[in-house]
Amino acid sequence: MKVKLFALMLFGAMLGGCAAAETDLATDSATGLKIAIVTSPSGVDDGNYNENNYDGILEYIENNPGATVTAMQETTGDVTACIQMVSDIVADYDVIVTPGFQFAGVSTIAAENPDKKFILVDTTPQEVDGQTEFENLYSMEFAEQESGFFVGVAAALESETDKVAVINGIGYPSNVNAQYGFESGVNYSNEVFGTDVEVIELPSYAGTDVTGKVVGGNYVGDFADEATGKVIANDLIDEGADILFVFAGGSGNGAFTAAKEADGIKVIGADVDQYNDGQKGSENIVLTSALKVMDANVDRMLQAVTDGTFEGGHHLRKADSDSTGYAHEPGRHLMSDDTLAKLEDVYTAVQVGEIVPASNFNGLTPTTFIGLPSAQ
Repeated sequence: MKVKLFALMLFGAMLGGCAAAETDLATDSATGLKIAIVTSPSGVDDGNYNENNYDGILEYIENNPGATVTAMQETTGDVTACIQMVSDIVADYDVIVTPGFQFAGVSTIAAENPDKKFILVDTTPQEVDGQTEFENLYSMEFAEQESGFFVGVAAALESETDKVAVINGIGYPSNVNAQYGFESGVNYSNEVFGTDVEVIELPSYAGTDVTGKVVGGNYVGDFADEATGKVIANDLIDEGADILFVFAGGSGNGAFTAAKEADGIKVIGADVDQYNDGQKGSENIVLTSALKVMDANVDRMLQAVTDGTFEGGHHLRKADSDSTGYAHEPGRHLMSDDTLAKLEDVYTAVQVGEIVPASNFNGLTPTTFIGLPSAQ
């Protein structure tokens, strides 16, 4: 286990609803990058999304001890305030890391400050005067359908009731990708591994994507509605689902609670390894987690800045660069050895393109996608 050093020092200044703290891991700060990470209200110690990005910076600093990082937290969650915060600090840092869709507008600041580097995680940059890619801004998104596919296979192989489900937030492309990937994984397992598992959907919670197309699934309609997340989870449990893939942000906390209050229910985490969130007394209910490997990609881009090889642009990170996956470290999952062996083969097939799961806009469906034998 990596020991994290959080030597936090309050600046004592507030920048438009922002709390700032500096983590100085430097031996000689004059020789290394000055890095800032600006996050949404949950901050870099949220044990989840933001912390995973922060871990990438800490990994970089461990290998480049002349660098420093300042963690800044926009406490209101307002998109305009998020961008304003970055604008307020841009002169003081070499590289600014911004995780989340709230920071898409950081491209305007990148365009105005070509001597600074920006790493935008999990969203596309906002267009600026017709420009969508910037030499000093590296933006990345992740193929959620791949991570969803892996855990869909796992859910089908591990379900005891032969009924599983995905609980989602809002029908953004990333969420629909995860749903379609999960459904693809279940269908793949049914056809290739001989399972007979059904994906349960509640018609009253069917989602629509950004184009208005109905995509089914079980959508809360919000990323911060724990009460509805719990209601949906309980309804799915009543329908017989014993494994729930929870891809719903804060709304998913309600689903976790419902699973813990029931018997024999397992959940699958999202974005990062959520095993710690699954503790239920002396037991744990997290089967595995669908991973976006944000930390390694942040580390990689910071190292590129140091090496002089940094190139801007927008990139889709996939399994072929070990950027999507599933939690399988010993002691961090509940999967059988048989499931692990099957997933290892499936992962390789996705890496090399033999399997291409369905996503929101890739023209494939969960019942007809590349790699499903009946679809060939």
